[in-house]
Amino acid sequence: MGKMTINQISEKLQDAKEMIGRVVVGQDEIVENVLLSMLCDGHILLEGAPGLAKTLLVRTLAKVFGLDFSRVQFTPDLMPSDITGVSVYQPSDSTFKFTKGPIFTNLLLADEINRAPPKTQAAMLESMQERQVSAESHIYSLPKPFLVLATQNPIEQEGTYPLPEAQVDRFMFKVLVDYPGEDEEVEIVRRYTSGTDAYDLLDELEVVISQDEILEIQKTVREDIKLSEELMKYIVRLTQTTRESEEVTLGASPRASLWLAIAGKAHALFQGRDYVNPGDIQRVARDVLRHRVSVSPEWQFEGIDSDAIITRVMKNIDIPSV
Repeated sequence: MGKMTINQISEKLQDAKEMIGRVVVGQDEIVENVLLSMLCDGHILLEGAPGLAKTLLVRTLAKVFGLDFSRVQFTPDLMPSDITGVSVYQPSDSTFKFTKGPIFTNLLLADEINRAPPKTQAAMLESMQERQVSAESHIYSLPKPFLVLATQNPIEQEGTYPLPEAQVDRFMFKVLVDYPGEDEEVEIVRRYTSGTDAYDLLDELEVVISQDEILEIQKTVREDIKLSEELMKYIVRLTQTTRESEEVTLGASPRASLWLAIAGKAHALFQGRDYVNPGDIQRVARDVLRHRVSVSPEWQFEGIDSDAIITRVMKNIDIPSV
């Protein structure tokens, strides 16, 4: 089969979104964000209360893309080796054999990541960044594609360790998972109290996009979607302006500019275009910048959060007419 066209990719992505919607009710924007993360080869951090079908979403995604899936429940006693794997001594030939941990998968759901101690978070995030695990002087590559969906409870909950800024920066997106709207919640009650189990529906799903196709699409995003010089300057102005606000202790890093560009390209591809427009950048800006802008405590006390700063920055910067 030859290379897929932009239209073919866009249609496949819409099919994947529709297939996911057969199991996951509502949450359209979150489903789209997870798909965009997959296209960009970036990880995603979901923040929200328990019981919002995050595990179901990841399992559905794995099915629609024909990917291996594993889930790790983060707890205060979780050790780094519980995620990456452990070397076990083999008495028969006096050697150590490495047993791979759950991180060796395509889709890893890291549930309640901020309940684990910092050392375990650091080991996990290092593997995310390097796409590999080091053990006993050997380096083991992680499978391709490899995507981490980490969930965290809102920070004010008891028994959580906040993720350090440098580690949060490894996530392409931070998405706030809200409660469903009234109509969606009625649909959830209707659908799943009439003898239908959400996990039974998973068995009926088909693979829409294969592993090889995902890798091809990731390549298309970076190489074939055009981003004009004007929009590059717009992206850099957005990130630089977050650093200039008096309420901010830490603004968005250059990594934010890179992710804004790549996520903008992925969104354009999703829409069936081979070029980025300002709307693509604006659609992804909050989710790319939210966790990279730290507001000082006295301004937080005044009710200012990173979303408020980003909204103001986006309002004050002229949008290029391209």
